Amino acid sequence: MLASRFASRSPVLRSDSPLSDDQIQRVAPSIFADAPHESRSQRYAYIPTAAVLTELRKEGFQPFMVAQTRTRHEDRRDYTKHMIRLRHASQINGAEANEIILLNSHDGTSSYQMLAGMFRFVCANGLVCGDTVAGHRRETEFVVLVQLGALGSILLGGAADLILLFAAFLLASVPLYALAGWAKQGTAPEAALKYYLAGALAGVTTVAGVTLLFGTAGATGYDAVADGIASGPGGAAAVGLIAVLVGLAFKAGAVPAHFWVPDVADGTPPAVAAVITTLPKIGALVATYRLLDTAVPADVVDWPLIIAILAAVSMTLGNLAAFAQTSVLRLLGYSTISQVGYMLMALAVAGRAPLAQPALLFYLAAYAITNIAAFAVVAATGQRTLAGHRGLFRRDPPLAIALVVALLGLVGTPPTAVFLGKLVVFTATVDGGLVWLVALAVVNTVASLFYYLRWIAPAFGEPGPDHERPVTRARGWARGTALGAAALSLLLGLGGGVVLNTVV
Repeated sequence: MLASRFASRSPVLRSDSPLSDDQIQRVAPSIFADAPHESRSQRYAYIPTAAVLTELRKEGFQPFMVAQTRTRHEDRRDYTKHMIRLRHASQINGAEANEIILLNSHDGTSSYQMLAGMFRFVCANGLVCGDTVAGHRRETEFVVLVQLGALGSILLGGAADLILLFAAFLLASVPLYALAGWAKQGTAPEAALKYYLAGALAGVTTVAGVTLLFGTAGATGYDAVADGIASGPGGAAAVGLIAVLVGLAFKAGAVPAHFWVPDVADGTPPAVAAVITTLPKIGALVATYRLLDTAVPADVVDWPLIIAILAAVSMTLGNLAAFAQTSVLRLLGYSTISQVGYMLMALAVAGRAPLAQPALLFYLAAYAITNIAAFAVVAATGQRTLAGHRGLFRRDPPLAIALVVALLGLVGTPPTAVFLGKLVVFTATVDGGLVWLVALAVVNTVASLFYYLRWIAPAFGEPGPDHERPVTRARGWARGTALGAAALSLLLGLGGGVVLNTVV
């Protein structure tokens, strides 16, 4: 271990790619000091960090993280203690990597230290989140944010009052903004900012819609709102409903408030992305179903057509955008936009098809399990690109099979849970008279197979030169979650008939 430490507020920069000298200079200028600080004696052994860095680069080691201690003396800022972490460029994001840690100073605040060895992530606990947060000094913060977000999603789904709906919207949003930026490094802050700005706009739109509906109906309870809308101006009610639906679409990751999803999925750790793309979606879609079915008469506002259009655009746009992705997390981000389109089909026939509600609930459960399995595979491998999963079957056959089950499950391949979920949703939609929407959904389902196969195919190919080592079992909890969720998806698909019979 290094015989030193850096305060939490020390300037730090970490990247998924090699750092340039300009990037290092802005955070840790003391690395480039060309002489010792004037306070040092003639006997001080000056070892120029910049020269060591240059030689290590020649050997193939690239800096990906730098830090410098804070100092109260401005004249020491360019000489004070600093640290550099270096890996081979092909191993920067690997779960296992040859790493060199260099610690030095030019003012006597630290001795010269160099540690070299194999870096291996060691997991402590926490399911799919274990490899991200277990043992972290802010682990408690992570857990609290997830629990608050879950509470908000539960209240959102159970709301029967417009005021409570908006309050639950905020509770399901604010903790997740903080969760998106929890890592505080890489692209996480940018992703969190985009998520927050999109959420702020959606929140303003939602409160405006709630205000319009209250002004139209003269009440906030769903039953009273339904009576008020039936006797009030239909145009104002339609505008208010659309505004509220925009806010709920933001929480669900559906069009037209979907643009934050791929950025958050790609810019955050897989565990965080799994939570944000799954948890609020459940609460938002259940809330939307309850609102439409209870508070808004279809003969006053033609909301089935509105929802059907949103479903069609969401599933199509998500599919089209996913085709060209090379980042697996970004691919899953666009996939979740497409998936919400299929779920909206059940909402479009709410109240017109007896199977609509159980179909939606079953699909949500199936999607949540399968989506977590896919993100858990990414967390277990530590690879964020399609090429990074090349040869996965040779390295870890069970994990590769879990990946296949998850991805083909998202397509809707039997006997997975999503297949049965899609089947009952499509059946309910046909019963509700929206045959054209089912036809479009079938086309999108077949088309989605293409980009999922782009991920599966390399996993069964020959390992590349940078992926010869076996997948580390240090990420055991993420790996176990992937295997368990994949198995549960199959079990739910095989036994889903029993589950549906108890609900219907």
